[in-house]
Amino acid sequence: MKFIKKLYDWVLHWAETPYAIPALFLLSFSESSFFPVPPDVLLITLAISIPKKAFKYALICMIASVLGGILGYGIGFYGYETIGRPIVDFYHGQEIMNAIRIKYDEYGFLGILIAAITPIPYKVFTIASGVFEFDFWSFLLASILGRSARFFIVAGLIWKFGPAIKDFIEKYFNILSIIFVILLAGGFILIRYVF
Repeated sequence: MKFIKKLYDWVLHWAETPYAIPALFLLSFSESSFFPVPPDVLLITLAISIPKKAFKYALICMIASVLGGILGYGIGFYGYETIGRPIVDFYHGQEIMNAIRIKYDEYGFLGILIAAITPIPYKVFTIASGVFEFDFWSFLLASILGRSARFFIVAGLIWKFGPAIKDFIEKYFNILSIIFVILLAGGFILIRYVF
C-alpha cells in the first residue's frame, strides 16, 4: 500500500502547481495505454478546489483518455510484440487477452465499454482492440461513451458533495485501495467468465 500511497501523493501534488491542467491531460492520456494510476485522483482534487470547473476537468480527462486509448489501439495494431506485450504482462493481462481473443467479435464493444467505466485496466482492452483488429469506429464509440460516463459521474459527485468526498478518500485511503484491488480482481474474473 505504501507504493500506491506514494503514487497517489505524487499525482495529488500536481494540483498545487501551475501545471495541473497539463498534468491532468497527460495522466489521463498515459493511463489509457500504460500508466498505472487512474486520473480520477487528480480530477477529484482539481474539481474540489474549483467545483464550478468540475465538468471542464472531466471533459479534459475524457478527451485525453480517449486519445490515449487510440494510442493503445495503435500499440496493439502496430507494435504488440515490442511495446504492447510488456505492458499487458505488467498488468498480468495475458489471460484476459486470451479470453478476449475468443469472444471479441461478439462482446468486444461491451468489453471496451465496461473497461472504460470500471477499474478493469482499460489499457489492456485498448491494446487488445488493436491486436485483434476490432472495428476502430466501434472501439472509439465505446471508449467515448465509457470514459465520458466514468469522468462525468466523478465530476457530478464532486459538484454535488464537494470536499466531503476528498476527506472521505483521505480518511479511508487504505480501505478504498483494498476495495479497488478487489474490484479490479473481480473485473478480471468477470471478464474471464463473460468472455
